[in-house]
Amino acid sequence: MARSDEAENFFAAVYQAVQEIPHGKVTSYGHIARLLGRRVCLKYLPDDGSRTFNSGTVPWQRVISSKGVISPRAHPSGASNQADALRQEGVEVSQGNMGELMVDLGAYGWFPDCLPSEEGMMDGKLE
Repeated sequence: MARSDEAENFFAAVYQAVQEIPHGKVTSYGHIARLLGRRVCLKYLPDDGSRTFNSGTVPWQRVISSKGVISPRAHPSGASNQADALRQEGVEVSQGNMGELMVDLGAYGWFPDCLPSEEGMMDGKLE
């Protein structure tokens, strides 16, 4: 089923926002939604097969839960693959008491008030 223009624009905005997360940093699904002015669950975007979210062009590994936990994926090794990708960027990934893979958001979190591409913008005009 084809997406509506609105849905396609939303997904494009999400992919653009994720690409702005700096190397060696992580943010949460909810923070990406907040930056886009949306109150929606982005947690399932990585499994969206209609786009290349899991390609090398979108740093999907930099989006984790708001508790710093790497969310389990549909594929059994998905969380482990994400942890490996983060480690390659210098992000320390630890294992919690329940075996979950975790990132210290205090050390590696990226939570700006606006996207870098929107800095200096106000109502569509440069300040």
